[in-house]
Amino acid sequence: MGKRTEFLFLNEEEMIEAGVLDSARCVDVLDEMFQLLGKGDYIMGGPNHNEHGIKLGFPKDPQFPNMPADGPDRRFMAMVAYLGGRFNIAGEKWYGSNIINPSRGLPRSVLMVMLNDVDTCEPVALMSGNLVSAVRTGSVPGVGVRYLARKDSKIVGLIGAGPIQKACLQGIMVDAKQVEEIRIFDLNSETAKSFGDWAKEQYGVNYVVCESIEDAISIADIISSATSRLRPVNIQNEWLKKGSLIMFTGAGLIDEPYYTSCKLYFDNAKMHAAYMDDARRSAGPLEAAYQGMMGGQIYSLIDAGKLPAIDKIPSLGDCACGTIKGRESDDERICLMTSGMPIEDVAWSYDCYLRAKEMGLGTTLKLWESPHWS
Repeated sequence: MGKRTEFLFLNEEEMIEAGVLDSARCVDVLDEMFQLLGKGDYIMGGPNHNEHGIKLGFPKDPQFPNMPADGPDRRFMAMVAYLGGRFNIAGEKWYGSNIINPSRGLPRSVLMVMLNDVDTCEPVALMSGNLVSAVRTGSVPGVGVRYLARKDSKIVGLIGAGPIQKACLQGIMVDAKQVEEIRIFDLNSETAKSFGDWAKEQYGVNYVVCESIEDAISIADIISSATSRLRPVNIQNEWLKKGSLIMFTGAGLIDEPYYTSCKLYFDNAKMHAAYMDDARRSAGPLEAAYQGMMGGQIYSLIDAGKLPAIDKIPSLGDCACGTIKGRESDDERICLMTSGMPIEDVAWSYDCYLRAKEMGLGTTLKLWESPHWS
């Protein structure tokens, strides 16, 4: 007789009840995760242990009738990781993305998270992952504010007003206690106004819908850029004032003089080094490969010798675990470039899973009573 194996299934409603939308809690959990990252107590995919994930893309001209064709944001991706510390869990976020999904009443991406026991390899939990992913994405800027923003920051500038920006603002506001005004730029002014109405109701702060990116960020202390990779924003060096912190959750370009004069941090420099290696192995021109990556402009400046080698650029985890200082003066301009990591999904989904268990949420599913071949 072999061992009975069960795991917990959590749907989206149960994840909400378990607190998946609690950005303040998520910022603290991700701060803990970044401390483990800084110490090296984690593993992500690939032989370098720092791959973002593995992508299943589709050809532009499929040779088979049922095979999907390539399209904007059309892919599947598996993001795998182990996280140590109190988590000591392995997990995977698996998702498919199709830009036409909203017209079908679906999110652009449909995500699931699986957690596994690191010793027996048994499944521990399978859960709805869309809100896990959104809230953990927005909470990374929250950790960034904790270590890199001026403590007296009063104005937040937002580029983009979509759902991920909402999660980013929730993360930012956890520690940005002095904020008095939010300035919003979005290609759709009605979307920006709706976002501002929500922010005012949520946080009791004034908002301004701006007609340009410059107007939104030029007087901002904290800036969040959360736009589609299909529409990278262009930012001028002179728009960013002394003491400002800009954080990229979406694609963006800034004049070269900014990067050569600011303090630059990655979420995880080793993962960005893996991106650079992937680009060098790609079949096409290197610059073309870089253009499709969040930090591509920075990678080009590194290759040109205009920025330090990537292993000399600090990560947010270095700040969290105290090996490198974050903000050291009120005047320095700081940039945080993020790209998302599966250890973030593992950390936040595991914390939600523990709370769901305490609350008696979810459905216990049986994998087997006794494995047929054991």
